[in-house]
Amino acid sequence: MRMHSRAVRLHHRLGTWGPLLGGFLALALVFCLGVTGYMYVEGWSFFDSLYQVVITLSTVGFQEVYPLSHDGRVVTMLLIVLGVGAFAYLVGSFTQVLVEGRLQQYLGRRRMQKIIDGLSDHVIICGYGRIGSIVAREILAENMPTVVVENSEEVIRLLDEQGIPHVFGDATADETLLAAGLARARTLVAALTQEAANVYVTLTARQLNPAIRIVARADALGHTQRLQRAGADQVLVPHLYGGVRMAQSVLRPTVTTFLELAGRGGGEVDLQMEELQVTETSDFVNQNLIEARIRPRFNLIIIAIKKASGEMIFNPLPQAILEAGDTMILVGRTEGLDGLKEVL
Repeated sequence: MRMHSRAVRLHHRLGTWGPLLGGFLALALVFCLGVTGYMYVEGWSFFDSLYQVVITLSTVGFQEVYPLSHDGRVVTMLLIVLGVGAFAYLVGSFTQVLVEGRLQQYLGRRRMQKIIDGLSDHVIICGYGRIGSIVAREILAENMPTVVVENSEEVIRLLDEQGIPHVFGDATADETLLAAGLARARTLVAALTQEAANVYVTLTARQLNPAIRIVARADALGHTQRLQRAGADQVLVPHLYGGVRMAQSVLRPTVTTFLELAGRGGGEVDLQMEELQVTETSDFVNQNLIEARIRPRFNLIIIAIKKASGEMIFNPLPQAILEAGDTMILVGRTEGLDGLKEVL
């Protein structure tokens, strides 16, 4: 019973590739038995026995290495029957792989993995359900490199059609996250349906890459602490956030509309809210806002400055000094933001 259960699990893991692997193993076993048979029955050397097996199974029609005895002919007949059977099984298994498209899927995943291996500073989204698909759509709209981790073959086919880089596998497994480029990623989004899986993904990602930023999904407000203890930098409750936005739409409709326009960017108003970091090589380092002249040059409004220490300065004064590592939160048109990005 235990052997049967192990065989079932092995068959499930190998899938369609199992018969193909079995065909190779069967053919290899026939080779080994044939070589051993000739060495034992005829007393030939290993090379002569191997040569006899090759010309027999390949049916090229060459003459035997040495005249065969009665037992040697029996070995040859068994070798032909078993070899032809194993080869036919191998051909059938390979044909099945081609018909079911497994080979094409394997080659496609190899190409996809090469693309992912070339990414860095990207975003990994674990789960492409109702929440994960929206997150991926918004991030991809900003042309930020993104990799989706999903274990549903139906979703994987959808991602293939959309041309979104993806990894097929369990997001809670170390090898799956590493295949998605966890060591080189900027941010990981744990958006799996089960909260326990998000906790495990967060814990694993934090151990494999302590510097990565992790945004996780929780089912309830009281569950956020466990995700934070696991290593999440930010925990969001989707239905709570949606309810708050709906309430704000009732209480402060104009403010909500403005925030939606600024957060989405583009559109008829062409208004966008953005955060830009002051790098060490920027011309703005150690300059105040008056000297930087961001407002007159780019027509942008600086709402706040997040210092490298984590301090947040809202509505900064004109005398506020910009330092390397500071993050400016700005509102303005897309062309002004693009111009400031080039300068930074």
